[in-house]
Amino acid sequence: MLNSLIAVFLVIATGWFLKARGIVAQPQWLGVERLTYQALFPAVVIYTLAMADLSALPVLAMGLSLVLAILSVAALLLLARPLMARAGIGGPAFTSVFQGSVRWNTFVALALASSLQGRLGATLMAIAVASMIPLLNVMCVLVLARYAAGTKPMSAAATIRSILYNPFIWSSAIGLALNPFQGFLPAALTGYLDILGRASLGIGLLVVGAGLDLKRLARPTLAHGLAVTLKLVLMPVLAWFFAHRLGVTGPALSMTIIAAAVPTATAAYFLARELGGDAPLMAEITTLQTLLALATLPVAMFLLG
Repeated sequence: MLNSLIAVFLVIATGWFLKARGIVAQPQWLGVERLTYQALFPAVVIYTLAMADLSALPVLAMGLSLVLAILSVAALLLLARPLMARAGIGGPAFTSVFQGSVRWNTFVALALASSLQGRLGATLMAIAVASMIPLLNVMCVLVLARYAAGTKPMSAAATIRSILYNPFIWSSAIGLALNPFQGFLPAALTGYLDILGRASLGIGLLVVGAGLDLKRLARPTLAHGLAVTLKLVLMPVLAWFFAHRLGVTGPALSMTIIAAAVPTATAAYFLARELGGDAPLMAEITTLQTLLALATLPVAMFLLG
């Protein structure tokens, strides 16, 4: 676990170094990120779900464990919203704490899963993607629409489009739809998806590293502390609790914990910027969690896995 985690974070550090040294310019990183998000990662999700023997995996129990953990943290944050407001965490800052507490970095999770459990790990993490991404996108857009300071709140139609057009949602739907017909899929098609999928892991981690901005790390505030504690500590504990109660064991339990314990998604920054959230705070939370996850992920796996 530690070797796999160090390897993943070395690739992330390489992405940061390439950007910091100007070896790959910022406009080029935007293109690489779009390529990874729109093409490469959807390919790995489609391939793993289409070719998996889902009948042999605890699909419902694993997915439900993660959904319940997300809903629990989201409910806690919404209930604590008045207290957070009195503590000086305004609406835009609240949306960044919310995203930082519930979203997860699929790039890191899929890379770790593949490194630890190979094809089985990738399949189990694809199940997590199919379970968590639709719920997270709906919740985060609604919270931003309610609490952010954007001048143009997202309409209902735009909200639905943002959810349906999310690459992880439509790729999950395609993969699940193809699964019953996996024996009839052309080898050229599955080979094509497999090649794109394998390219996604390393490139995705480089993109994560390029998104880190160490200059943004100022003195931690209450908002930073809440997002770190809820995402890196409480979320994996809740996921373990629900998974344990639902009978999830073995590799599926390990992948459930990893999915819950990885840092928040770098895409949260772009959503915050687009919908009027506190984008600088979101960038700080993302960077801080990514750095701290190097220590918290092994602890979570050791204690809960």
